[in-house]
Amino acid sequence: MPTTAPPPLGALAAELAALRPRMEAVSLAIHARPELKFSEFHAQETLTRWLTEAGFAVTEAVGGMDTAFVAVHEGSRPGPYVAVLAEYDALPGLGHGCGHNLIAAGCAAAAIAVVRALPSHPGTVAVIGTPGEEMGGAGKVRLAEAGVFGGVDAAMMFHPADRSVTTQHSLAAAHLRVAFTGVSAHAAKSPWEGRSALAAAQLFLTALDALRQFVPPTARLHGVVTDGGQAPNVVPANAAVELYVRDRTALSAGALVERVRAAAEGAALATGTTAEVSETGPLYAERRDSTVLAERFGQAVRALGLDIAPAGPDSPAGSSDIGNLSQLLPVIHPYIQIAEPGTPAHSEAMREAAATSLAHDRTEIAATGLARVVAELLTDEKPLAAARAEFAQVAAGAEVLT
Repeated sequence: MPTTAPPPLGALAAELAALRPRMEAVSLAIHARPELKFSEFHAQETLTRWLTEAGFAVTEAVGGMDTAFVAVHEGSRPGPYVAVLAEYDALPGLGHGCGHNLIAAGCAAAAIAVVRALPSHPGTVAVIGTPGEEMGGAGKVRLAEAGVFGGVDAAMMFHPADRSVTTQHSLAAAHLRVAFTGVSAHAAKSPWEGRSALAAAQLFLTALDALRQFVPPTARLHGVVTDGGQAPNVVPANAAVELYVRDRTALSAGALVERVRAAAEGAALATGTTAEVSETGPLYAERRDSTVLAERFGQAVRALGLDIAPAGPDSPAGSSDIGNLSQLLPVIHPYIQIAEPGTPAHSEAMREAAATSLAHDRTEIAATGLARVVAELLTDEKPLAAARAEFAQVAAGAEVLT
């Protein structure tokens, strides 16, 4: 690939400024109509209409998911395949308390800005719509398994937060459902004839609380009762707990799952019930950020006035299906501050912040930073070569450790 200069950062910023009204309108439209995993039809239609108008060729319902899509803009000559990832699902009862409306609109705007600034670019610029990141939907995992990321050289996105960081570790997460089955009976007349599945669920949750004292400080165990019976005067024959088991790596999270499974079996034994532990979605792996590409993003947004640096090794972290993708190719997932420090993710406060002018100001900056990285990867072979070398080195180190 011949080495050429990417467009100046100012040119990309100008394109994003011109795209700002549409970007904000798309973001607010998605924010106003929150949709849960794999039901994001309004968000998909809003995004794909914009991308089609911008000259991208759109394929919907990819990877066996109706609300996934791939929008590509083919270049004038061969070159890298660079993907920008859009998330657009919401949280039950909370809406866009994770700010996915900003991710969707900002990532689409970044890709459109690149092709406007580089109409004769080499390679391929893609926006890949990845539904179902929340609630263990694992949209990116499903897309990868379906081969949608085959040939992609690098992928990137950003995430709203209460702070700005170029890189941030994430936890591996197993998504479990523990279903207890007992025997129903009249709760007043003959309770001894029953075996309470709800009692088993309660005992199981107590066992988890006891277990927390004896797991690493990096681990997280948390869940909700999704079935606890139907009537107070009936001994519940069925009960269920859905929970996440998280730790720093997929290996350590998997080991912790076995201890959770033993707790469920113990609760069932103590209450005369049976327990079935199943996965509600694929395990989310820990994320390996490309520090090479993340620092290029950081340089761009710092030049636009945003203070940003890598997060510390012990900073709080969640989980995402982009972790699985990061095991396959170089990715970045920087965080951009849109709310006051300390504003929790997955909260009403973050949901409200995700619709503010500040949030869209910061999204414009983040989109410009992503556009800059995409343009550099398309026009200069050195960044991609460095990212690939780093990826291979990190992957080799991980294989040695495991």
